[in-house]
Amino acid sequence: MALLHHTCSVPLARAIRSRALTISSRAAVTFPSVKKLPHADSHVLLGMSELELQQLAADLGQEKYRGKQLHHLLYKRKVKDIEDFSNLPQAFRRNLRDAGWRVGRSPVHQAVTAADGTVKLLLKLEDNRLVETVGIPVKDDKGSARLTACVSSQVGCPLRCSFCATGKGGFSRNLQRHEIIEQVLAIEELFQQRVTNVVFMGMGEPMLNLKAVLEAHQCLNKDVQIGQRMMTISTVGVPNTIKKLASHKLQSTLAVSLHAPNQKLRETIVPSAKSYPLHAIMKDCTDYFQETSRRVTFEYTLLAGVNDTVEHAIELAELLHEWGRGYHVNLIPFNPIEGSEYRRPYRKAVAAFEAALESRKITASVRQTRGLDASAACGQLRNEFQKSPLVADNSDSLQSQPDMPLLC
Repeated sequence: MALLHHTCSVPLARAIRSRALTISSRAAVTFPSVKKLPHADSHVLLGMSELELQQLAADLGQEKYRGKQLHHLLYKRKVKDIEDFSNLPQAFRRNLRDAGWRVGRSPVHQAVTAADGTVKLLLKLEDNRLVETVGIPVKDDKGSARLTACVSSQVGCPLRCSFCATGKGGFSRNLQRHEIIEQVLAIEELFQQRVTNVVFMGMGEPMLNLKAVLEAHQCLNKDVQIGQRMMTISTVGVPNTIKKLASHKLQSTLAVSLHAPNQKLRETIVPSAKSYPLHAIMKDCTDYFQETSRRVTFEYTLLAGVNDTVEHAIELAELLHEWGRGYHVNLIPFNPIEGSEYRRPYRKAVAAFEAALESRKITASVRQTRGLDASAACGQLRNEFQKSPLVADNSDSLQSQPDMPLLC
């Protein structure tokens, strides 16, 4: 369901040989509970607020203003190692290390740049897992520059939507708070400019890792200083979580991956739909709008010959009108991935679908296609580097990754 699964679309020369995908995308899915990682700990600086860092400084026998310096080092200078906190006293740095503290930044394992400037990064996490994040630079008609970071919330994804490369690569674990935040900092560092927008549309289902996602969201807003209205949280739908998200009354956008106008078709595209029927999702989205006054966006991936006809558009419009107003539909022409039976629809079919919605007073837009030549469909680049599909709770089983030169 990731943004870059949908936003990339012109093949260039492949720098990396693709590997066969071995997990069936049609398997039935339940919503798993993911255990806390054995190696997860609270001694990570990244993700802490300025007040928390001030208290940490005091706990280690320092003046509280040292916490403000720590905050600046983490979020402004983006320093990756305590050894490089050069403006802090050596004794303080030593105390931090001795107490087991670390910054919580991961090295870039691979970077691939597309012709349109889109960059995909693979970050190598502490347990040697690879996670994707994407930087998307855009200039509007007025010349203003915007940089969007598409961030992952899980290593892989357990939901296995039939068109998505991430699910085909398997699932390992949830990301921790700092592992989400560091993706944004890595994009800023690479582009040498501030990230203006963040979309939780990378690898994984954010609602299955809601606690860490909300913590990362708060840090990105308060500490990295990205406005809430400049962030989007995407979900294919997990029971009870939309209500939970609504209770936080965020000003960010909720994007729900719908992909079909009826339950029967949706089940063939999104296996988890069997556990969370369409009418239940629509009820929760209506309640979300009433609770937050924030318009819900529906993501709709157009699959040629599957869900892209004018009849499907009419049925979708009727569904949305049935559940009220205040919705927007984001149409996403399918981004082809190796091993998929799905095809990208013709432009004429996309235009007809959009016109059918708008003639029925449903606002719709077609997402611009970006960065296909960078394997930017979510999960593609990770799968190409990964020797075998991920297995949950077996993080030590990943085989070593090949060393390859950066392409950017």
